[in-house]
Amino acid sequence: MANDAPLHRDIRVLGDLLGEVLVEQCGQRVFDHVESIRLAAKAFRAQPSPETRAALQQAVSAVEPEHRNDVIHAFSVYFQLVNLAEQNHRLRRHRDYDRSQQVLRGSFREAMRTLAHRGMTADDIEALLREVGIELVLTAHPTEALRRTVLDKHTKIAAYLEEMDDPRKTPRELDVLRERIRTEIVALWQTRSVRKQRITVLDEVRNGLYFLDQILFDVLPRVHQKLEQAVEEQFGRQLLELPPLIRFGSWMGGDRDGNPNVTSDITWQTLVLHCDLALNKYEQKLRELGRDLSVSVDRAGADEDLLASLEGENDEPYRALINRMLERLANTRRRLHGERVDGPDYASPEEMMEDVERMARSLAHHRGQRMVDAWLRPFLLQLRIFGFHMVTLDIRQHSGVHEQAVAELLQTAGLVDDYASLDEEARVRVLSECLASPRPIRNPYHVYSDLTTEALAVLDCVRRGHETFGPRCVQDYLISMTQGASDLLEVLLLAKESGLFGWPDGPKAPPKSELNVVPLFETIEDLESAAHIMRSLFENPVYRRHLEMRGWQQEIMLGYSDSNKDGGYLTANWSLYMAQKHLIRLAEAYGVRVKFFHGRGGALGRGGGPVEQSILAQPTEALRGHVKITEQGEVISQRYGHPGIAERSLESSAAAVLVGATREDSEEWAQRHPRWFQLLDRASEISFRAYRKLVFEHPAFLEYFHRATPIDEIGKMNIGSRPSRRSQSARIEDLRAIPWVFSWTQSRHLLPAWYGFGSAMEALMREDPRALEDLRRMYEVWPFFRTLVDNLQMALSKADMLVAREYAQLAGAAGEAVFPLIEEEYARTERAVLDITGYGQLLDNRPVIRESISLRNPYVDPLSFFQVRLLADLRRDDLSPDEREAELADALQTINGIAAGLRNTG
Repeated sequence: MANDAPLHRDIRVLGDLLGEVLVEQCGQRVFDHVESIRLAAKAFRAQPSPETRAALQQAVSAVEPEHRNDVIHAFSVYFQLVNLAEQNHRLRRHRDYDRSQQVLRGSFREAMRTLAHRGMTADDIEALLREVGIELVLTAHPTEALRRTVLDKHTKIAAYLEEMDDPRKTPRELDVLRERIRTEIVALWQTRSVRKQRITVLDEVRNGLYFLDQILFDVLPRVHQKLEQAVEEQFGRQLLELPPLIRFGSWMGGDRDGNPNVTSDITWQTLVLHCDLALNKYEQKLRELGRDLSVSVDRAGADEDLLASLEGENDEPYRALINRMLERLANTRRRLHGERVDGPDYASPEEMMEDVERMARSLAHHRGQRMVDAWLRPFLLQLRIFGFHMVTLDIRQHSGVHEQAVAELLQTAGLVDDYASLDEEARVRVLSECLASPRPIRNPYHVYSDLTTEALAVLDCVRRGHETFGPRCVQDYLISMTQGASDLLEVLLLAKESGLFGWPDGPKAPPKSELNVVPLFETIEDLESAAHIMRSLFENPVYRRHLEMRGWQQEIMLGYSDSNKDGGYLTANWSLYMAQKHLIRLAEAYGVRVKFFHGRGGALGRGGGPVEQSILAQPTEALRGHVKITEQGEVISQRYGHPGIAERSLESSAAAVLVGATREDSEEWAQRHPRWFQLLDRASEISFRAYRKLVFEHPAFLEYFHRATPIDEIGKMNIGSRPSRRSQSARIEDLRAIPWVFSWTQSRHLLPAWYGFGSAMEALMREDPRALEDLRRMYEVWPFFRTLVDNLQMALSKADMLVAREYAQLAGAAGEAVFPLIEEEYARTERAVLDITGYGQLLDNRPVIRESISLRNPYVDPLSFFQVRLLADLRRDDLSPDEREAELADALQTINGIAAGLRNTG
């Protein structure tokens, strides 16, 4: 494609530079191996046959052990460079759109035109922007295989690539840029790409804060200003002082589910790091303003109230006020760190905003509105978004921990001897009575078990955080594996014992409730039970009083990962969709507003895919309010590692919320709902059976999984602070969903992202002659079903049975029993997708992505062949410890490279 010529030029330049670096660093022999393997892989991909396969295997086998790591590293670095070239091309295309004055798809301008076409007025838009919002939550889920130091080098190379697009550059200046890129590639080559030691929780916290510090702090105001400009352009109204449409949250340092390294002390240190970053950014901003706001009273004048607030004569009043603000900010830092403060400080970010607004008013009154718009309004937005807490920290813990802690508290207080033996009804009754009573059950003189002490310490930490940094520092407490109303009431009881819930002035006074208690529904059974559980809570008098204090809003988290592992792709997605519809209807009946928290991953089997499409795929009514979404693993660096990409990503996500929340279903859609819902109910039932039959019932499947994927080796990668298993058991039920999906991606199966769909569609079409016609219409007009099928296309295109067969051979007899079933289902699924879409081949509707996958495959294949060989060696018993260590290091290097090559890994 002609418009992709600059992309191919960048890839060629980077590839040539990498080749030169390879010869320089490792010698001609390593370069020759890389070229031999590359050509063999291209031949294998162009015409798969026993001969081309054997040639590729031979080229891989010919690499001497001492050169193997360098050869693998070369392919891995190549993908890192290709990813940077593709990122630069995305930015280039965005600039082309801006220059041509075209309306970019997914932009605020397009969204405003859509809303105007739907008949909305400026008043409607203002009301909508006060009602809806999106919160993106950064998590430390371990699927980012690249180190922070490697990503830093990527940032520099990306900046140089961008500079090379400047048409004003002379040939000499371009040569200088190429030399700088070459130097960074050398540094990249000499940097260990796989961590030698497992990172700590606070390392994860700092990694997350890097994106807020370097990118998001400045990008978020720009995104909000683009929204204001789009509204003014379309509706002729300036909308100021609206609540921020986009906010960020974090789990890093707060997610303790299955991670013993996240303690109450770590959570406190996390809150301190958050606050320190916010204050550092404000100090930098004030110093910048001090340099810029050199306005003289003699030249421009100033408001009397501003001048009166300053001591003595001040010809440059804005600088004088900024100096005073810096002093107050320094005192604020001392106070928040528990130090003694002599002078005035800021009790809240709102106080600081008052000083900025005083400057803004004065400038506006004295011909300085342009300075207000350029410098002060972005600062006010930053204060409004980030406060003194920078990012809202979520707390998450497994329901079983709360059950044990509450059982011990009740037993020690002499209220219930054996809480664990009570049925759900009895538990709810006991908990409700304790919550309704002002009497504490926590004995300050009793030494509780470590588990109970820590459970209470976490909530004590939250209370202390609210008192120190403000209530926005922690708002939500999430409960993994919620299976009953008692799971939420237990957390409320622990919160009561820490002073976060209760009756401060006696039992008849209204309660205080300073924390949202959020259920997490993860398995298919939990999703189906969600409405029943929430009904019992909405009818519980104590819980209703809690909801009243929280503004009648209930946050509910939906787990995409475990539901997929439990029931397969189709059943999980349909269960999530239907759970939302049932919960919305239920909440409306009880006067409660639901805020859904979507626990999506980067992988296609865990809710991955384009965020804006996933938003539009939700029920319309689920978007009429605030939407919360996790951003996990490598997705964080892909979406927020560059200011231009971050700005575009945030704009498209927020625009999708605005468009989705105002969408009205067509008449035909409403008429066909019952039929379509029945079809998907039936398809989900068939898909669930097919998936469970293979994954949980086939006697050889567990062995196949452990032998045909690098699951055990992934557990040895130092890419996160959390263990990969909930226990030492080898059962699939005990494996975390993230390494489960990551393993299938590495082995080129991508099984969680498609298995079961083909069986369901084939059976549906066999049972009902009209089913295919309906499915085609559903794909055409229903965003949910279209997104479901389009993500399937992506998964099927990235999966590769040709290479997966190589992994299957590692499993021996288990492979012979299981792999043919996987191959058959893959073929069924591909046929079904093509029948429904009417396309001649997968991704006909997204040719750019199809071409990218096609171009990448010949470079991913060598890494897969290396990985298969290394896995076979590592499973031998006759390796010496030194040989095993070397081969494991090489295997981990292949994992890193395949992750970079396939993307959407976690």
